[in-house]
Amino acid sequence: MTTSYDQRSLTEDVQTGDGARNAHSAHTQSAHTTRPASRQTDHGQHPHARRDENVEARGFALYVGFDEVSAAASGVSLQQLVAALKETAEALVPDIKTHATLAIAPRGAGGRDVDVVRLALRDPAAQRARQQERQTHRRGVVIDFSRQRVLVDGQEVALTYKEFHLLGHLVEHEGETVHRNDLLADLWDEEAEGVPNERTIDVHVRRLRAKLGDYQEIVRTVRGIGYRFDRHADVAVKAD
Repeated sequence: MTTSYDQRSLTEDVQTGDGARNAHSAHTQSAHTTRPASRQTDHGQHPHARRDENVEARGFALYVGFDEVSAAASGVSLQQLVAALKETAEALVPDIKTHATLAIAPRGAGGRDVDVVRLALRDPAAQRARQQERQTHRRGVVIDFSRQRVLVDGQEVALTYKEFHLLGHLVEHEGETVHRNDLLADLWDEEAEGVPNERTIDVHVRRLRAKLGDYQEIVRTVRGIGYRFDRHADVAVKAD
């Protein structure tokens, strides 16, 4: 199953001052038939290095990965953050023109926020990297801890937070049988979520296996004890 990302215009929503809290709900698509080519600047590289005299810089895109829950926990909204960035830009250059777009993804989809944003907004460099990764790993499972995602036969699967960290815990204890109680202690906060039982682990494992498809046997059941991850030739693990 491929994770689908989308974008939502914030141009009309985000205003400086009192209008910063308005939320716009409609999806938008670009009306442009041609797109200027974007230029990728590496960290530490001067933006004017190797300038082609036939092209000119017309602006820049700043990708910000920050989900709504984290924003709310910090006491702000995404609209407020965008408004603050717009105010800063306008203070530096009063005549500057800006456009804000909100990146959206299916609830529970994995991956780093900033990567989701770049893909949703069609960043050419991110799309090329994703395509190359799919071509490199067309068959098998890729467990990517750095981006908190799992690819199955080149396609990203939408694991929930618990499913990804359940798999991650088993991977970290490769070849060892992990008791259900240990998984409960590692993955559940009793104060915030209540006290689950061993059946809860079994349900999450069953759902995880279903998403792994043909490779579900990499998570093995040890009857009466728990579960074990066994390394397989078709499984690649990318560390942080």
